[in-house]
Amino acid sequence: MLVISSREFRSNQKKYFDLLDDKVQIVVQWGKDKSYLLTPLSEADALSVNPELINLIKAAEKKISEGKYKVLDPSKSIWENIG
Repeated sequence: MLVISSREFRSNQKKYFDLLDDKVQIVVQWGKDKSYLLTPLSEADALSVNPELINLIKAAEKKISEGKYKVLDPSKSIWENIG
């Protein structure tokens, strides 16, 4: 783990982003009482903060709870099931 000041981070952002890519944990200290952990955003993280996707999932969950879904027949092709 690497602890740096906010000034150091601002001055050398590329260096620290490269270190993040190499799996180095970086903590940026901001003033005397605050610190922040920098971490790369994964694809899964990006999806989890997508409000449109979250709304679609909630709407689908509601339909399922209301019984509005289709059970696929495993003996048929996907095209036969959706046709």
